Amino acid sequence: MARPISADDRNYSAPMLAAALAKQDTAEVALALRNGKVVVPLLDVPGPDQVRVFRRDDADKYMLLLFSSAENYVKMVPTETNQRVVMYDGPALLDFLEQNQGVIEAVIFDLAGPEAMQAEPAEVIRALKLERPSS
Repeated sequence: MARPISADDRNYSAPMLAAALAKQDTAEVALALRNGKVVVPLLDVPGPDQVRVFRRDDADKYMLLLFSSAENYVKMVPTETNQRVVMYDGPALLDFLEQNQGVIEAVIFDLAGPEAMQAEPAEVIRALKLERPSS
């Protein structure tokens, strides 16, 4: 079970994603998701970890918000007292998106940050399914 985080916790940062978002480069974001990690918010509930998704008041579907650091997540929900996150690699993110693509309408990166980006779930799935170059 994930523990509460602090905004400056360096264990919860995704520098490859942060660099790609700073450039606003979709190809680099895709590479960062495939080859790095991403900060995923969790619900503050007892029991097994559950990914936190968000919904506009009148929307039928949800948005998956992903972050390049715990700090950027904490900026988005500063009044909450028990923010929890987990780090996902590419395969874990792909698995989550494939299982939930029917209910997720958008994937938004660093919503509270200065370099936010948005993608459709199908675009992120396609990016994650590309084969990695062999070394």
